Amino acid sequence: MAFQVVNGAALQCSFGVAPGTLIVLPVEGVLADMPAAHIMDNKPIVNVAPFGMCQSLANPTVAAATTAAVGVLTPMPCLPVIAAPWAPGSTSVFIGNFPALTDACTCMCNWGGAIKINMAGQVTTQITA
Repeated sequence: MAFQVVNGAALQCSFGVAPGTLIVLPVEGVLADMPAAHIMDNKPIVNVAPFGMCQSLANPTVAAATTAAVGVLTPMPCLPVIAAPWAPGSTSVFIGNFPALTDACTCMCNWGGAIKINMAGQVTTQITA
């Protein structure tokens, strides 16, 4: 069993320097203390808040700043770019025709960062991962 992820969940990117937050808009009307998330709640800024500064050389702004600093890694402000949904999602609980998001799910930033859920935002509702 895994915890169901809700609005306010704590996220971490492997290339970010600070934790981020998951923002779940209450459009589906499903609550588990707070609005519950599904795998399509992966939109940058709308759902996934930035992670402070980005340290990935695959990020063009970081690469340019590092080149300008003669090869010294120069982090730049994070702006996540997420093309694919969270995976794997719940196999038994669906929200708005999409699998519910569990704390075992991850997604990838296009700049190479793996985004994971550090804390689901609640600790009372468990679902099958």
